[in-house]
Amino acid sequence: MTHTNTPSRYWIIVPAAGVGARMGAGMPKQYLTLLGKTILEHTLERLLGLPNVTGVLVAISPTDNIWPQLPVSANPRITRIDGGAERSDSVLNALEALADQAQAQDWVLVHDAARPCITLSAIQNLCAVLVDDPVGGILAVPVSDTIKRVDANHTIVQTLDRTQLWQAQTPQLFRYGLLRASLASARARGQTITDEASALEANGHPHRVVEGRADNIKITRPEDLALAHTILQQQETTQ
Repeated sequence: MTHTNTPSRYWIIVPAAGVGARMGAGMPKQYLTLLGKTILEHTLERLLGLPNVTGVLVAISPTDNIWPQLPVSANPRITRIDGGAERSDSVLNALEALADQAQAQDWVLVHDAARPCITLSAIQNLCAVLVDDPVGGILAVPVSDTIKRVDANHTIVQTLDRTQLWQAQTPQLFRYGLLRASLASARARGQTITDEASALEANGHPHRVVEGRADNIKITRPEDLALAHTILQQQETTQ
């Protein structure tokens, strides 16, 4: 049990085993260069700036030969683990690798490798808001665009009420025990899990959104690279 005088520990998991097919870059998108470093290096540098992190686990494809060439791969706080076929497989592999070290009430921050613009202040705010929460929550931003639901022919069938819609981001922060059990349960059911929050939802664990920043973009398409370049430059001058 975690007592009030024993603060929970924090672990970070970065699933980075994807191939980034939508980028069409001929290599995994996390290894594309941004301001002289790979996207993954930018992301990990931001995460390593968080104080009091017990360990960082990066899920890398077993056939990945780029990761060992990066200086950050030698960081003593980082442990490489094998990624899986899907994001949720990579996260669950990391959670299982922590089985002998992590306690059920420890916190786990899962962050996309392709979100290099995350700010330290946003992560710290997420942790502070949820510090006493029994489950956890995620960074998210309110949807500002009008959202349409369409059918298979791309015909609009409904305009959704955006006042209740939020766009999920990462980090997603959950208690170790609940997150591991929820992902394992989803895998056993053959459920498709696009983010950690959906696994918690499916297992009946309501959790909260904490408002993040709109500039915490995920690099998915080629045009996102130029946008991330601009954001990182702006952040350097304002922080």
